[in-house]
Amino acid sequence: MIKDYVYDDKNQLTLDIYEPETIEAAIILIHGGGWFRGDKSKETALAERLVSDGFLVVAPNYRLAPDHIFPAAMDDLLAVYDWLAASDYPVKGKITALGSSAGGNLSIELALQRGIPAASWSGIIDLYDWVQQHPEVVAAMNQKPDFDKQASGKIDQDGANDAFYKWFVLNYVNQDEALLKQADPMSRASDKSGPLFLANSLHELVPLTGVYKLQSQSAENGVPSEVKLIPGTVHGEGYADIAYSSTIQFLKDNL
Repeated sequence: MIKDYVYDDKNQLTLDIYEPETIEAAIILIHGGGWFRGDKSKETALAERLVSDGFLVVAPNYRLAPDHIFPAAMDDLLAVYDWLAASDYPVKGKITALGSSAGGNLSIELALQRGIPAASWSGIIDLYDWVQQHPEVVAAMNQKPDFDKQASGKIDQDGANDAFYKWFVLNYVNQDEALLKQADPMSRASDKSGPLFLANSLHELVPLTGVYKLQSQSAENGVPSEVKLIPGTVHGEGYADIAYSSTIQFLKDNL
């Protein structure tokens, strides 16, 4: 493992690289945290699992809100992809992405903008429309003790939490709804997108509306996608054991 490789000197952003004995493909593994918290170190267990399946894993940190609002995090992940594509690793044409929650949003952006296969577990997709349709919801930060210190796979939001959802979506754009419209990944959906795997629990923090909208738009654009809806309230990597096999099969099939 190569730890804390600096991929952005200006912002001192780092990534961790996990190398398999034989590289079959590469995956950019993106941590979640509502774009305002989280760290690549939480991805170690999942990264090691991916390595065992032949993936070169790149797990980056990226700039966080509110100090760095949209498009900072998105731009950072595009830079990670460009660095990896230009690297000496034998992964040309074999780069994929996987992220959970806000990381799922950024994984989707890589598919939309770089045309690579990508998977999203509980990705934050429905931004602008959802906020417009929920004026009655009062945004509030989630204050669950030590929430941000938990391993990604152990985080369970216990179902819908519209106040928290609205808070971190608006925090991503510093309350600017015009900027929120730009941040919405649906605005970049096109026939140039890579294939998409979209997983979500049926009764969790992240609304299903974004999954339905993006799959419908992808179909209209002729872009293949697969949706996996999981019973219960668990969020993101909390259902990794359920979603892992089908996710990896989809990514490998679409390289």
